[in-house]
Amino acid sequence: MAGAVLSAHEREEIRVGLEAAESLSDIARRLGRVPSTVTREVKRNGGRSRYCAVTAQGQSERLRSRPRDTTFQANPELAHHVEDRLRAKDSPTTIAIELARAGGISGDTVSPETIYQGVYAHGTRGLAQGLGCHLHRKRSRRRRRCRAGETPKKASPLGTFNLITQRPPVAAERTEVGHFEGDLIIGAGGKSAIVTLIDRASRFNLIGDLPGGHGAENVLACCIELFERVPVELRRSLTWDQGREMARHDDLADAVGIDVFFAEPHSPWMRPTNENFNGLLRRYVGKGTDLSIYSQDDLDVISHRINTMPRRIFQWASAEDHYNAAVVALTA
Repeated sequence: MAGAVLSAHEREEIRVGLEAAESLSDIARRLGRVPSTVTREVKRNGGRSRYCAVTAQGQSERLRSRPRDTTFQANPELAHHVEDRLRAKDSPTTIAIELARAGGISGDTVSPETIYQGVYAHGTRGLAQGLGCHLHRKRSRRRRRCRAGETPKKASPLGTFNLITQRPPVAAERTEVGHFEGDLIIGAGGKSAIVTLIDRASRFNLIGDLPGGHGAENVLACCIELFERVPVELRRSLTWDQGREMARHDDLADAVGIDVFFAEPHSPWMRPTNENFNGLLRRYVGKGTDLSIYSQDDLDVISHRINTMPRRIFQWASAEDHYNAAVVALTA
């Protein structure tokens, strides 16, 4: 339970305990929480006399919503100030201390760690891309340090790769067919999987089976087979998460002529089209099932059904209609 977010039930138990005049320590003990968790929860939601479980739960959900603005995204003036100081070769610690002494910008201050996170996010957290070259170490990304007793983390199987921040801006606008998002759907016990690809603009999907398992070799072969169904001119980009199944991304890029990009870790909202499609696909291949029972022919039938269904976003035209129009336009 330690570290987990308080549930609505726990917040109701806190309210009941406060009304019964229990101490915060007793409430925490009953919930199996450390006292500081309950103390912070009560303090930031009106104190003992005004605590409301429903209001506290709503506030928690709003604060945890994704995506949400970082300090730099919410305060562009602060971001510009930090960028200018970094380009002037000031360290993040120096910038943070001087900001704190001056009272911040519009009341906002930042810690050195927040600045480092902004720098190494490569343009995704409100600071400009490429600021790492102005730091003393001039690293393009952070190097993880092990705590005492920890085993050093192995290098990423992806090797060198392109982050989503380097993807052409047109891919985010959904105005150009050919920018795909990809993922795996994993079956029961992690023993089976299928590949899903979906075009951001038209929502046209391709689904592939993985009878040999979902290792990098099999995923590469499946993706090549699926992209061979797509005209070369519409193989513009592919965005995936940082899973080891894409360790052969360079080979995929060379084989089908597509630029491959990767989302930030644990950031499914950076691939929203694919995430939404996977939820739709689960209507046909339920969670916790053995996906190896579906042949490629079965998956093609499901893919065609979804591609041809009327979609509200297209005023009840289908994804296939929009995709085919883009294909026809290539020869016009």
